[in-house]
Amino acid sequence: MARDRLSAQEREELEAVRARLNQQLQLVTGVSPSSSSDASVDERPTLLAKANNCPCEDEVHPSNGWRPMPHHLSKAELWERIRQEAQMDASSEPALASNLFSTILAHPSLEKSMAFLLANKLANPTMLGMQLMRLISEAYEDDAGLIEACMADLQAVYDRDPACDSFSQAMLYFKGFQAIQCQRVAHWLWRKGRKALALAIQSRMSEAFHVDIHPAAQLGRGLLIDHATGVVIGETAVVGDNVSMLHHVTLGGSGTGRGVRHPTVGNGVLLGAGVTVLGPITVGAGSKVGAGSVVVSDIPCHSVAVGVPARIIKRDIVKEPVKEMDQCTDYILDYTI
Repeated sequence: MARDRLSAQEREELEAVRARLNQQLQLVTGVSPSSSSDASVDERPTLLAKANNCPCEDEVHPSNGWRPMPHHLSKAELWERIRQEAQMDASSEPALASNLFSTILAHPSLEKSMAFLLANKLANPTMLGMQLMRLISEAYEDDAGLIEACMADLQAVYDRDPACDSFSQAMLYFKGFQAIQCQRVAHWLWRKGRKALALAIQSRMSEAFHVDIHPAAQLGRGLLIDHATGVVIGETAVVGDNVSMLHHVTLGGSGTGRGVRHPTVGNGVLLGAGVTVLGPITVGAGSKVGAGSVVVSDIPCHSVAVGVPARIIKRDIVKEPVKEMDQCTDYILDYTI
């Protein structure tokens, strides 16, 4: 390792710096750092606060976090809407009637329907669907925040994806939405100390959806992962509210240490197709990163970055990139014809 090549004096200085940083972290978070992988992520709330430390005058701007909007449906309204959509589709396409009945119409609530849907997506010969369905139902009963986050994600897909025509369409056929809900259940297991099962679900999720999100990663509400193929989010990553990302996005780690080694993405960020963000850096709230960019340094709030390595080409943007989903404008500063 590189530290082994340091002189004794340099190692002492490095350890002194590490001790000072740990003491400062303890003062900020009130938690003593530890060498264990669980304690190492205690820095993440502070890092997320840093990423979102750019108050926007517009209180309903996505960079200010998730909040119910006037057009959002209550749980009862959303479930009734989904059932109506399923009934219409079953009437117009008899070939889908059996699938729609077993997945939606036969269930009394959104929680039961989601448990059935996700269990059947994850099931294999050694992880039985009935066992998974009971497990997911248990998670929804234990933590009401899981289904609230599910509703926020479903609303986000409906609002931001122009290819989405109905809530039932997103729920049944959009693997980005389904993968996020599976990770939320795996994260619930991880917090309960049931790490072996959480990792098993992560593995099945990767096989079923081609989306690999570590169960320890922290995801906010109102997320949209469009198309989703090839998305990778590492163990100590944090993703804020109202984030939109396209396929082949990587929030990757750097180093072999036990501390935070993955990115922190603030509220209302748009990550274009193929974006790679590496290491314990922050992408500030309300920013957007152009397709194919490689981000290896912090990006301030409400900025536009593009390139390999990514460089900031605009600052203080007032648009809502996460809503506009525009991956073309703002990236080209001049033209040559």
